[in-house]
Amino acid sequence: MTKKIFSDIQSIKDAIGQEVSVSEWFDITQERINAFADATGDHQWIHIDPIRAKTESPFKRTIAHGYFTLSLIAKFSGECIGNNNTKMAINYGANKVRFASPVTVDSKIRAHFKLDTVEEIEGGVQVQWLITIEIEGQQKPACVAETLTRWYF
Repeated sequence: MTKKIFSDIQSIKDAIGQEVSVSEWFDITQERINAFADATGDHQWIHIDPIRAKTESPFKRTIAHGYFTLSLIAKFSGECIGNNNTKMAINYGANKVRFASPVTVDSKIRAHFKLDTVEEIEGGVQVQWLITIEIEGQQKPACVAETLTRWYF
């Protein structure tokens, strides 16, 4: 799917209930997992020790941090969604986040963006997104999140 560009508040409202975009596939490498571990200080062996994970983990390999998967929403949303007429956009928060399935090293993931609700606020709109991060070849998603973005015009 190509990047969805919204031009005004009405075009945003017209997309309520629709899947507006799907990101490209993204490779989850051990190097990326390690970099996230270093950035956050979360060096749990299940993430960074392939040898131990092979023998002790039920997944038989390392897994990405759930919050690493969640953090990629910013990357995916930049690929998938835009607005030509905003002064600025901010991530306002999340209502719900679930990590439904572990993302093992060397997996590929991508995000689906569905526009759930739009609420007018002073100077702009607050958009609630339903985001599903899928793992290539698996039926159960890695992450399902309701996130809030504010666009100011």
